[in-house]
Amino acid sequence: MATRKPAEDAAEQPNAAVVSTREYSGGAGWDVGQSAPEDAFRALDSAGTGEQVGPVVHVHPGGYARQIVAKGGLITEGVKKELEAGDKSAEGEQG
Repeated sequence: MATRKPAEDAAEQPNAAVVSTREYSGGAGWDVGQSAPEDAFRALDSAGTGEQVGPVVHVHPGGYARQIVAKGGLITEGVKKELEAGDKSAEGEQG
């Protein structure tokens, strides 16, 4: 009968209960904690005040623009707030 050496084997094996949080992302999406599925930009006004205008777009709109988040970037509270401000701006232009 073969003898086992559990103490030596256990020392070499990683603890299955300890998992790095970097291994599990929140997925791709526009919610806080997720990775942005696309780039997001907003145009800046042409008067030079730096005011963001218009909706959030996913391709650089040309002229002056601010990139809110790059594809794969983390969606933070600040990014989410800017995305929502762009959505509200777009609603105001339509209505």
